[in-house]
Amino acid sequence: MTPGYFDETDHQRMLRDYPLGQDFLDRVARMSRDELRALQERRFQAVIARAWQVSFYRRLWGAQGIEPGDVRGLDDLAKLPAFSKADLMRSVEEHPPFGDYHGVALTAAERPIVVLHTTSGTTGAPQPLFFGAWDREVQNLLLARAYLFQGLRSDDVVHSVYGFGMVNGGHYVRETILHFTRCVLLPAGTGLETRSEQQVELMRAFGATVIVGFVDYIRRLAEVARQKGLAPGRDLRIRMISAWGGAEVFDWYGVGDTGIVAAEGPDHDGLYVWEDAHVLEIVDPETRAVQPDGGSGNVIVTVLFKDGVYPIVRFDTNDLSAFMPGPSALGLTLRRIQGFLGRSDQMVKLRGINVYPTAIATWLVEHPAATGEYVCKVIRVGDRDEMTVLVEVRPGHAAGLAGAFRHLLRQKLGVDVGVEVVGPGETARFTGIEARQKPIRLIDERGR
Repeated sequence: MTPGYFDETDHQRMLRDYPLGQDFLDRVARMSRDELRALQERRFQAVIARAWQVSFYRRLWGAQGIEPGDVRGLDDLAKLPAFSKADLMRSVEEHPPFGDYHGVALTAAERPIVVLHTTSGTTGAPQPLFFGAWDREVQNLLLARAYLFQGLRSDDVVHSVYGFGMVNGGHYVRETILHFTRCVLLPAGTGLETRSEQQVELMRAFGATVIVGFVDYIRRLAEVARQKGLAPGRDLRIRMISAWGGAEVFDWYGVGDTGIVAAEGPDHDGLYVWEDAHVLEIVDPETRAVQPDGGSGNVIVTVLFKDGVYPIVRFDTNDLSAFMPGPSALGLTLRRIQGFLGRSDQMVKLRGINVYPTAIATWLVEHPAATGEYVCKVIRVGDRDEMTVLVEVRPGHAAGLAGAFRHLLRQKLGVDVGVEVVGPGETARFTGIEARQKPIRLIDERGR
């Protein structure tokens, strides 16, 4: 019999190497920094050795004159150039249809199991994502680690609004819940896969206690519930994870290529980096200088468990974050980051000020009249760029709010932007909130 997916995984070894629950807290989360560094070094050796076997890396590093002996450990990591989605998409273009960064002869009869998904395409064309059976299951385990750390219980009913199809998100969460927890899962997906009104009814009928997904669409579901006369937190008693009335809210960070990288804990003081599984760097997006604690910059990730299909060494996510200084209130030794602060590749410069449209949501939701939905439009007027923010507000609240939001954004951004107040649902045709995992927040009309 031909070996299959689960023949290439070893869950008992996996749980020893990447523990869950109390075992994680007792071992990894309180490991001394010296012990943790030694563990990272051991795992990095397998990753870098595998990466040198992949033509994508040989080409990328060889162009900089780097040879295998030049990188002996993590202290040499910065010698290697970072790569981004643009480099991966160039690989796809030059080596169609899948690129050569995965390091697998996909048409060969004898090859490891390969799982293929794609990114959502929010920032461009969808990128192929590749996983081997081992690293796919480790990613699933690490997400379960986060959910358990945040308080997930075996009797929870989890409603997931992560999308399915070719995108990774919904499948990732489904595998996590089914393989590493005992929870009941409602895999509803996006509003395109299960209508928002039907999702609200499913949560009510099946007694959902946890909702997971991107906050933008969760807020949309809360609005739909209110329109149906149901009060989030009273009629739909979600207790955790979501941006929902009465629920305890938790965040986690990761991208499709790497899986989860960091997760918020019960102290709600930053996101703890899974440092047994990743090495994180924060670098200035322009100078590429390593940022000190508290300084924001691009998140660059090296994955320590991907030493088979698609090894990842210094992947520049173009997501902005910052390491947090100071000790953990929980007594954990893992470093913390602030979470997602925007995208450097979606930055708009207005009168010399860097503006990140994806960061605006944090400020808008503080206003009780805002639904949380918005979109930014940028146009060229004469010799300078101008941005207008379309902000959705609840019925009966529009009067005078444009000025209030304009003042708020001027304070937060440090530059004046236009504001247009619109009713519920009026930005959906721009953002794709019902159909997309991650809605579009920037419409760039400067080239039109």
